[in-house]
Amino acid sequence: MGFQDRPYYQPPQPGGFGGGRGIGRMGLPRPTTVVKYLLIINIAVFLLQIIFSQRLEIWFAAMGTQPLQVWRLITFQFLHAASNPFHLLFNMIGLYFLGPILERTWGGRKFLTFYLLCGAVGGFLFVAASNLDLLDRKMILVGASGGVLGLLVACAVLFPQITVILVLFPVPIRAAAILLTAVYFLIVITSGPNAGGHLCHLGGMATGLVWVMGRGHFAALWQKRRRGAYRRKMEQEEQIQYEVDRILAKVHEQGIQSLTRREKEILRRATERHKRD
Repeated sequence: MGFQDRPYYQPPQPGGFGGGRGIGRMGLPRPTTVVKYLLIINIAVFLLQIIFSQRLEIWFAAMGTQPLQVWRLITFQFLHAASNPFHLLFNMIGLYFLGPILERTWGGRKFLTFYLLCGAVGGFLFVAASNLDLLDRKMILVGASGGVLGLLVACAVLFPQITVILVLFPVPIRAAAILLTAVYFLIVITSGPNAGGHLCHLGGMATGLVWVMGRGHFAALWQKRRRGAYRRKMEQEEQIQYEVDRILAKVHEQGIQSLTRREKEILRRATERHKRD
């Protein structure tokens, strides 16, 4: 993703996500915990890349020649083009402004899982395309763009009121997400410049969309399943209680010796359950 078309967050009016305190005043948001550590790690790794030249890329970048080294699907996200500081800069701008919104919404653990998953899926598509000879297998993939663009799509779905700056112009975040998707898709299908990187971008964006759109659907299914399980449990409890009442009535009328082995076992289990409760 070229730095010219990097979207980044435009702080809204006070009371929104920008962190402004006074009327007409806009302030920078305070990084949340996970976002802060991600920023620190990315910057530290970038400095190490400068020191160690291309060694870190050889060990940790995603590449088609090492498809079984699955850890690279995570580690490549913390590497950037050492010769182009803007690659790191604009990814970190996106993470800095969009990340805290989702971390506050979901919590740190879920946010980190989402962020890394978006990047990992993008990396997987890159590696798969390389091994299908759709890309040059000698190419490597580095950068946090897949995860950051996943954040962009998630915010576009959940917080459409956000405005971002796209090529110097403020646009609604959903419009930015749609436009970038179209541009990346066109580049990928025409094998344009950085097609492999843009394939990763599309993978991250698609993962973000599926996660956010599917989250409500899966949550509804989970709640429905829980309600069904609770209803079945209550019906089972009612059936057991009915059996216990019938057996106790039989004992009252005919004595304990009249009970069958099965009825005695039901009473024993009911007594143990009552003691536990």
